[in-house]
Parts: sequence; C-alpha cells; structure tokens
Amino acid sequence: MTKLNILQYSNMQNLHIRPELKLSILENNQSYLELEKKFLSKYSFNFLNTFSFDKAGFLELLLQLNKKGKIAISVGETQSLIEAAKEFENLGLKLSWINLQKDGNINKADISTEFDFIFISSYVMDTFVKTNLKEIKKLTNAKIISNASANYDISSDAIYFDSYKLTGFFMGGVILFDEELFEEKTIGFTNSIAVDFIYEALEKQSFDGSSKELFEKSLKEVLKDDIYFFVDNKQTLPYSLHFALKGIKARELIRTLALDDIHITNGEGCSLGLSKPSRIIQAMAYDETTSRNSISFSFDKAYTQDEVEKIVQKLAKKYRQIKVLNEGN
Repeated sequence: MTKLNILQYSNMQNLHIRPELKLSILENNQSYLELEKKFLSKYSFNFLNTFSFDKAGFLELLLQLNKKGKIAISVGETQSLIEAAKEFENLGLKLSWINLQKDGNINKADISTEFDFIFISSYVMDTFVKTNLKEIKKLTNAKIISNASANYDISSDAIYFDSYKLTGFFMGGVILFDEELFEEKTIGFTNSIAVDFIYEALEKQSFDGSSKELFEKSLKEVLKDDIYFFVDNKQTLPYSLHFALKGIKARELIRTLALDDIHITNGEGCSLGLSKPSRIIQAMAYDETTSRNSISFSFDKAYTQDEVEKIVQKLAKKYRQIKVLNEGN
C-alpha cells in the first residue's frame, strides 16, 4: 500500500482495549490516572477532557467559552468546528471569523485585540499551509486553541486531537488546557478508550518530508501544463504537498488510484472519494468547480527516486484516462 494521505487518515492497526482502563467510582482507576498524567506531561498541560469530535462536541466547548469572553474562529479549522460555529450563530450568539487569503494564508487583518479566545491551528486543513502562532500572539492577547493532530505549536494555550485522523476510528477527541479554561469533567464522564488510543497514536506518529521535493519535481515534469498550485509548498508542513490537476474531479482520481492501493486525498472527508469539494479552497475565494481539482499528499516515510517515478507515472496515466473519458461525455 502507498499511503499518501497519512495526515487525513492514519488508520492505526491492531488497537486493543485495555480492561485495566475501565472507569468506575467503585474500582481503582490508577492505570487510567497514570495514562492521563503521561499525556499531560508530554505536552506540558494541567487538565485533560474528552469530548465528541463533531458539531455537538465543539458546540459545547464554544458555549463554555462564551460565558468568559469573545470568540474568534479561523475558517481554516476542522469541518466539525466550523459546523459548530455556524450552529452557535444560529442560536443568536456572536463570534468572529478569521478568513483565508487567496494564497491560503490566514488573513491577519481579521485578528483583533478584542478577542479573548481564538480557534486557530499551526496549519490550515487540506492545504497544510503553516500558521506561525507565535506571530499571531503578537497581534492579540487571546487564548489560542489549536488542533495538534498533525503538528503541535508550543504557543498554543490549549490543544485538541482528532481520533479519526490519528487512528482511523471515531471515538471522540481529547483536549488539553490550563487555567481551568474549560469545565473539567469527572473521571466517570471521560472516554478512557479515546485517551489511550490517541496517546498511542501520537507516540507512534512519524512523518518524513525527505521525498516532498522529489514528488513535486516529478509531478511537474510528467504532468507539465496539467498541474498547478493553489499554495506555495514551501509554506506548507514539510511532510505535505498540495497541488491541483486541470479538468477532472479529484474524487475520480482518488477512487481509481485506490484500486491500485495508492491512497491520496482532496481534503477532510474526501480521502474515500466522497463528493464534497474542498471547503478550504473555496474559502480561499475559488469556485466550487475549481476546488474539486485540489489534491494533497502527505508522507510518513522516505521514497526512492524509482518509487516516486512509478507512483507519478501511475497517477498521470489514470489522470489522462479519466480526462479523455470526461471529454467524450
């Protein structure tokens, strides 16, 4: 299997539920408490909560913060958070949006000193364009709450993790924080399985960006005028590559390459060839049709020159076949 969608779907194998992590007020929970202590120590935070990594779970977090101050959210965040924010507004509550520029970077002009909390990560979903949170801190005194599933920035005041992207299973998320930022849950309402699996995934997590330039060079040489770029890949996470192919929907290529055990992605929820275009590309002011051209690679190992050329040639062959079929319809 050639897994070039590692940042969207890690898909851990052989996960095992440990009976000793079972939570009960009538039993000794020492094994879980030790796990929680290791998790907090790894990232130097004091508190840990689990929450449902979906619209309802993020809405609960937003409602808690709303009691304490003004909230802003980057449109480059995970889809579940964006859906929660829209539901938050539907309830008649106010928050601010931080937009993306045409080049994929955060629009810093949208950041205000009036914000108390900002949901903004060290990378943008789908494109993996990096955001320097240290620079964001210079523009505001707000607490920074970020997704650390693909990259952790020490400038974050709270971090959360996506079990689906880290393990391939939906079990809920984990959020780490200080200063009683959120309402701490009792142990009986903690998803110990999610904590265990996410911690294990993070311990095993590895990336390798050594093949990024090889892939980009080979793609340009083989695809020539059929390839273009929404973002500057020098500004993306070092183990990610983002590009676009003219004249086809990415999901068509995703599906056909999967038959050859080559796995790529168009963005969140699109690695399986689903019909949704990249929301992030649309947030960068591209139309829906154009946003369907976008493709992301991400790497967890090094590839040889020969391996890169074979993968790119296979991709190019499938791409041209699909393009010809589309033109004939």
